[in-house]
Amino acid sequence: MAEAKTKPTTASVDDFIAAVENPRRRADAGAALAIYKKVTGLAPVMWGPAIVGFGQSYFLYPNGTRSPIPAACFSPRKANMTFYVGGDFEGSDELYARLGKHKKSGGCLHINRLDDVDLAVLTEIIANRHAVLVARGQS
Repeated sequence: MAEAKTKPTTASVDDFIAAVENPRRRADAGAALAIYKKVTGLAPVMWGPAIVGFGQSYFLYPNGTRSPIPAACFSPRKANMTFYVGGDFEGSDELYARLGKHKKSGGCLHINRLDDVDLAVLTEIIANRHAVLVARGQS
């Protein structure tokens, strides 16, 4: 099996966020960083070149192989902020309904600007997803 490309690095999270070209996206990344630090109580680590992760979990493949992934993470992409939060926690549908302008695909939540959403609801989504992984012993 090939080695995972997305893995923890020693790159600076602060330098990564400071290098985000779009000023709004850079500010949103700083706000997301603060939310994740508060929710997880963990230090951020760069996973690959563009994902800010907190803690560690595992993706379990059908063959039983486990691949490390961040337990909580986001990425300030060019097109939008991407939050890797899934929807496998109680009350997720109601929270997403109250969130504001967003798109979901698979386990990703895409938000153009944090001004478009209710930050308290976003924080609750992040906290609930992280709690699911902590309860599974994966953080």
